[in-house]
Amino acid sequence: MSVDDIKIYGNEFITKRDLIENSSLSLPQRLINIKTKFLESELKRNLFLKNISVRRQLFPFGLSIFVESRKPVARAEKIDSQKIIQGFIDKDGFFINKKFAILDEELSYKFKVFGWRKIAQEFISKIIIAYDNNEDDLLAIYIYEDGFLVLEEAEFKKVLLGNQLEKIDQQLKMVFDIKSQLGDKEFFEKIEYLDITDTNNPMLKVFKP
Repeated sequence: MSVDDIKIYGNEFITKRDLIENSSLSLPQRLINIKTKFLESELKRNLFLKNISVRRQLFPFGLSIFVESRKPVARAEKIDSQKIIQGFIDKDGFFINKKFAILDEELSYKFKVFGWRKIAQEFISKIIIAYDNNEDDLLAIYIYEDGFLVLEEAEFKKVLLGNQLEKIDQQLKMVFDIKSQLGDKEFFEKIEYLDITDTNNPMLKVFKP
């Protein structure tokens, strides 16, 4: 089979050239020799896809590739080999290289994740979901080398979460509980940050003129 025998479904932005450049697929070759599962694994990883199915077909002859792309919800950057890589993340906290991100023109992608790393993916996802109904309040997520997490927030300015991330569910609940208890918008203007690294002793730092 040749390049002309490849059919891509589900994504009009991924090209046949993208498939070849981001996999070990070499053409021309016999259709029966193409290892579909291995090709799926390569393409899913290298094209930052949510799902992919690769099928050999005799009628019509060729390789049919069905793609499900990830939907970006925020901008992101990560460091790879001492280089800053720009991209996006989806609701699962999965990093998407900028080249392969399909953007929704109706979304503004207001907040950004700095220092994305695989180990923090689950926690990023939990933060995004927690702010789903208050998405304008979340401005940025900072992830430092030691795993320390800080949120930049519209009302608390900064929320220090720390690196004991097994407490993330409890911490996120505390953020919104404290917001509802405070209520007074004028008081929020005086806040410098909320420190909930110790969930037994949350602290509000208030500006003192």
